[in-house]
Amino acid sequence: MAHTAVGTSRQADSLKLTRAGGAYIPPHRLRQLQQNLNDKSSEDYQRMTWEALKKSINGLINKVNMANIKMIVPELFGENLVRGRGLFCKSIMKAQSASIPFTPIYASLVGVINTKLPSVGGLLVTRLVIQFRRSFRRNDKTACLAACRFIAHLTNQLVVQEILAMQMLFLMLERPTDDSVEIAVGFMREVGAHLAAVNPKVDNGIFERFRSILHEGDIDKRVQYMIEVLFQVRKDKYKDNQPIVTDLDLVEEDDQITHQIALDDEDLDVEDELNIFKYDPNYEENEDKYATIKTEILGDGSDADSESGDSDSGSEEESDSEEEDDGAMDIRDETGADVVELRRRIYLTVMSSVDFEECCHKLMKLTIPEGQEIELCNMIIECCSQERTYLKFYGLMAERFCKMSRVWMDNFTQAFNETFETVHRYETNRLRNIAKLFGHVFFTDSLPWTCFAAIRLTEDDTTSASRIFIKILFQEISEFMGLKKLKARLEDPDFVDYFAGMFPRDNPKNTRFAINYWTSIGLGALTEDLRDWLRTAPQQIMKDRMDDSSSDSDSSSGSSSSGSSSGSDSGSDSGSSSGSDSYSSDYSSSGSERGRRRPAKRSSGSERGRRSPAKRSRR
Repeated sequence: MAHTAVGTSRQADSLKLTRAGGAYIPPHRLRQLQQNLNDKSSEDYQRMTWEALKKSINGLINKVNMANIKMIVPELFGENLVRGRGLFCKSIMKAQSASIPFTPIYASLVGVINTKLPSVGGLLVTRLVIQFRRSFRRNDKTACLAACRFIAHLTNQLVVQEILAMQMLFLMLERPTDDSVEIAVGFMREVGAHLAAVNPKVDNGIFERFRSILHEGDIDKRVQYMIEVLFQVRKDKYKDNQPIVTDLDLVEEDDQITHQIALDDEDLDVEDELNIFKYDPNYEENEDKYATIKTEILGDGSDADSESGDSDSGSEEESDSEEEDDGAMDIRDETGADVVELRRRIYLTVMSSVDFEECCHKLMKLTIPEGQEIELCNMIIECCSQERTYLKFYGLMAERFCKMSRVWMDNFTQAFNETFETVHRYETNRLRNIAKLFGHVFFTDSLPWTCFAAIRLTEDDTTSASRIFIKILFQEISEFMGLKKLKARLEDPDFVDYFAGMFPRDNPKNTRFAINYWTSIGLGALTEDLRDWLRTAPQQIMKDRMDDSSSDSDSSSGSSSSGSSSGSDSGSDSGSSSGSDSYSSDYSSSGSERGRRRPAKRSSGSERGRRSPAKRSRR
């Protein structure tokens, strides 16, 4: 018993010494710790309940979706959201930035909580405004897109007044750049229907600004096309971008509390101190106050456990966690049926879509489980390979997903590496379609060209299938980019290390193979630098070998007698000469024509000079 008490005190001390109390404690030790910590006014007890609160909020937010949001809301109200409002805002902002398509669901969740606890909604909007300011000032496009989309859906849910959205649009369109206009277009697609309903004059002014930017023509063609698409979306009355989906319309308009926060407010406080643990001397009193609030929100019948105290709730959390662990072991599926079902749904969606925009829109509604995004990428590649001829439909789909989120870009990068490793399994027609798909993705810069580091163009490292794949891939890129731009891209000093495998310089044999390959597929202009290197490389290598052999002989002569040194010198000379002769003979016999002619001329000239007396004597 004394040993248990000592172990428990050590665990408590470990919790106390960590910066945020994030030490891992095994479940059985945690139960012992909770049983021995009954003093609710102690710092160790409060720290433990804080960690349990953070874990519970994170779990519920990561679990929410359109189907279970009505069940998640009561569970969230069951946690102390007044004490953990900083944890809630931090967790939901992190989850939203990691999964942008779930933004309407998170906004609806915040809308419900904001009706009962306005301080939570106000803190979240404040942090989003500060995040937008910082990301816009630092040109952080990813963070800016996430903040804009969240604010747009919070505006639709009436959590924040539309004045904030208008100020953000005016700021982004005041001095238009490619990135600011692109973010503004995406923001307008999400919030445009709501703005047109509540303030048509401002909506018309914003679109007039878009029209003037389009007529000035100072932005990229791709962004100009996005503005044109936005005008078409407006003409169609945002039929695919409704402010609130029916399943997420959970709050009556009269019940919603709308925060009036402006973009230029200087007294905004993000309250970062709410994210970390802080000892509360009035802990029990505050817990009782939230228990009263929880009873008012959820009702008397659903809250019988609130009267039993935090110790009972802690034991219930333990039993719930044990039941979840047991259930997870019972229902664990090893057959892969869920993956097969997901692939079937993706295939049917692709085959039933008219154009790529409709298909991407449908696929984003499939709620693909986290960690299985690669299945979508593989299915797009697989469907493309099954067609009789290449369809640009699939290239546009892959481009859209890669530009939509970094998650999809990383998954398509992984798919490219896996495809190149297993390219020998595909028939020629399927291989051609896949190569053209990736060619489209690369020349539109949807995937980083660092992916080419996986290609090593030598006779031993390639197969007939991989050589056909590389040929079609680069011919497709060259057709759209032009040979001049492709050559400039491949000579970019920032990417030279990633292209070293395609233009090998480690061995003249590999270099000649690469030169002959690029020339045979009509891209010989890419090998000009490689040819220059090949002209001087053999002589430089032979010179280095001779320098090494001479240095070896000098070192050996300094450490041995004169007789042995002469023997070693002769041995090293003969070895180096024989090595250089064999190397030069191999180079002259298997080299390109330019490499063969020059040694031949020198040797024929020297032989002519030596044999001329013999010929005259013979005559």
